[in-house]
Amino acid sequence: MVDRRTFVLGGAGVVAVGAVGAAGWGLAPDRAKRLLGAGPDPYVPAAPEGRVRLERVRSAAMGGEVDLFTAVPAGHGDGAGLPVVLVMHGASATAARFRDFGLARFVTEAVRRGAAPFVLAGTDDGPNGWLPDRSGADPRRLVTEELPRWLAERGFDSGRRGLWAWSRGGLGALRLLEERPRLVRAAALFSPALVQGDPVFDSERELAGLPLGFWCGTSDPFRDAVRAFVAGLPEAPDVTTFAPGAHTRLFWNDHTLAAFRWLAGHL
Repeated sequence: MVDRRTFVLGGAGVVAVGAVGAAGWGLAPDRAKRLLGAGPDPYVPAAPEGRVRLERVRSAAMGGEVDLFTAVPAGHGDGAGLPVVLVMHGASATAARFRDFGLARFVTEAVRRGAAPFVLAGTDDGPNGWLPDRSGADPRRLVTEELPRWLAERGFDSGRRGLWAWSRGGLGALRLLEERPRLVRAAALFSPALVQGDPVFDSERELAGLPLGFWCGTSDPFRDAVRAFVAGLPEAPDVTTFAPGAHTRLFWNDHTLAAFRWLAGHL
C-alpha cells in the first residue's frame, strides 16, 4: 500500500545543486540538471504578475496567524468584484511559496488566453493538513467561514468561488466537499493523495451535481486510487486527465492553465 505521508512530503524531491551553484540553478541547462539527477524546471508562463499580496491575518479557527495570499491578474487593478479560486496546497507547500511557484503569472496567462478573470487566493493548512487536529486547529472552518469573509473585505466576489487543490490538499478538499458540496461552483483536483480504504471513498455520492476535474500523472503513486475514486463517483467528472508525469510540480504546472480555464468557465 502507498504510504501517503512518504510521498506527499517528498514533493518534488531533493536536488543536488552543488556542481551548478544555488544562485545559478535557474540558468543551468536541462542537460546539466539531468546529470545531477534532476529534470528541467517546471513550466511558468512569461506573463506579468498583477497585484500580488501576502498578508498575515488572525484566524480564530487556527488559533493564531496564517498567511493569506491573493493574486489578481495583470490589467485588473485590485480585483474588485472578481470571483475567486481558492487554493488548498499540498504538504510540501505553504501560501508563502505560491509566488515563487509562479501562480500569479499563471492567473494572468489564463486570462490572456481567454479565461474570464478571477482572483487566486489561499492560506496555510494545519498540523494535520486540511483536517482538524487535537490542538484545536480547524482548517475546514478556516476555508468555509473565515476565508470567504476576508476575501469579501478585500472587495472580491467571494460568493462566486471555485477550488483548486493538489496532493494532500486534494484529499482535504474532497473530504470538505463531501460535507459541503455547495461551497464552490467547481473543483479542480491535481493528484489528490488518496489511498484505498480512506473514508473519502464512503461518501462519493455527496458530490453529485458538483462539476469536478481530475488531473493525475500516469507515474504518480496515487494514480490507482485516483482512478478508483473517479470510477466510483455518482457522475463522470467534467475533466479526467491521466497524462505522463509523476507527483511533481513539473506535472502540475504543465496542466495548471487548462485547470484555470476550466474553473473560470464555472465562475
